[in-house]
This record gives sequence, C-alpha cells and structure tokens, in this order.
Amino acid sequence: MSRLPRFYPVVDSAVLVRALIGAGARLIQLRIKQADDARLRREIADALAACRRHGALLVVNDHWERAIEHGADFVHLGQQDLDETDLPALRRHGLRLGLSTHDHHELARALAVRPDYVALGPIWPTALKAMPWAPQGVARIGEWKRAVGALPLVAIGGITLERAPACLAAGADVVAMVGDVVRHADPPGRAQAWLDALGSPA
Repeated sequence: MSRLPRFYPVVDSAVLVRALIGAGARLIQLRIKQADDARLRREIADALAACRRHGALLVVNDHWERAIEHGADFVHLGQQDLDETDLPALRRHGLRLGLSTHDHHELARALAVRPDYVALGPIWPTALKAMPWAPQGVARIGEWKRAVGALPLVAIGGITLERAPACLAAGADVVAMVGDVVRHADPPGRAQAWLDALGSPA
C-alpha cells in the first residue's frame, strides 16, 4: 500500500488549498458542505489546479461525481455516502478512496470495499461539527492499526500540533486536522510549523 504524507489538512475553499499547498502541504482535503453546483465545480477545479502545480494530492469530500469529472486524486466518504456512491466508477476513473470509521461495524464495512485509507475519529472532542460518537481516544488508534495492517490509517478529530505525536506513536500513519490550521491566525504559518514538526512530508 502506498504511503501518504503525514500532514493532512481539511479546508473549505480553494483559497486555503492554495495557501497551504504553498506552505508545503502535499495532501489536502477540500470539504465543502454548502455550495451551489457552479461554485462547487469552480472550487474543485481551482483547488486541483493548485495541487497539480505543486505535485500535491487533492481529496474531494463527498462529491464523488464532481471528483470524477475534474480528475481529482481521492474521494473521501462517510459511511452514509457509501450506499449512494458508484464505487466501480471511482475505480474505473482511477480515483482512490478514503473512508471514515467510528466503530467496529463501520470498520468492517470499510475494509470490505478495499479503500485506499481508513480514517478513525474523533480522537478528541471537536467543536467543528456535531458528533454522535464519543471521542475514540489514542488507544483506539493502535487497535485500528492492528486491524487495517498496511493500509494507511488517518487519525482525525480534535488533533492539534501538540497532540499529533501521540497519534503517530499509537500507530496513525497520517494526522488530519481542521481547526488547528484553518482557525489559526496564520494558516500557512501553522501549516509550516506542522511540517517542520513532522519532518519529511511523505
């Protein structure tokens, strides 16, 4: 299974994609929940163009049809999206797949469709969106890593730069974050601090 960069910011605009890619990020998720189709297409196209210029990977959250249309690298799906997504179409077009998991049932379901990475969360409480799941805790990362083996494991949820080393030590291959970067006064500067702390971006 191919390795992924350890630093994985999640942002809601192509402007932030460009800023963080410029700071050195090489794996970034575009997660836009509320947008009309014209804006969504424009944001994906602009984000993907920035990633292509810098040799970075773009992950499109949820909008798999638009991801195929624009030739994104990855689609990230929640469990509720699996039933509505044409997974064979993703594979035919060469898109890789990341899946969210929150319990053992979801992990088994995710592994059954052979994703390219599995995400576990929330590791810590997060205020960015309502979560029906209790925080997983760092110990669950090791349990998930033993289950997924060589498949890249992404830890997400309440992760800050200061908490990231514990996630990696517990078995996460990649750490994803939202607020610690995008809500920072200087997102590119914070991204650079992350990259400096994590060492090599891959």
